[in-house]
Amino acid sequence: MYNLLNVLLMTPQAGGGQGGFGGMGSLLFFGGMILVMWLFMIRPQTKKAKLQKQFIDNLKEGDKVVTIAGIHGKVKKINDNNTLQLEVSAGTYITIERSAVSMEYTSAVNKAAETK
Repeated sequence: MYNLLNVLLMTPQAGGGQGGFGGMGSLLFFGGMILVMWLFMIRPQTKKAKLQKQFIDNLKEGDKVVTIAGIHGKVKKINDNNTLQLEVSAGTYITIERSAVSMEYTSAVNKAAETK
């Protein structure tokens, strides 16, 4: 008596009676796997990267941000060389790369501040 795993893993015999559908079925299966991978992995990553780029491009002076290292500050100046000058405390400034600003942390902190 066959169990379900043995039935699913069986391959047709050479010259067997499936009429050549075995190769086409495998091709459809692998095509479906690639489609599912694109839908659930690649597409969301590209969408998130696009939103992050938009967020960084739309930064302006006075915005409160959080870096990927967890440093909180206010954008004091936007430099031409893709850097920002952050005011982390009254009179204390640091220069960071624009790409170091975290969209997730910044939005979470800003939402928490709005609810208070």
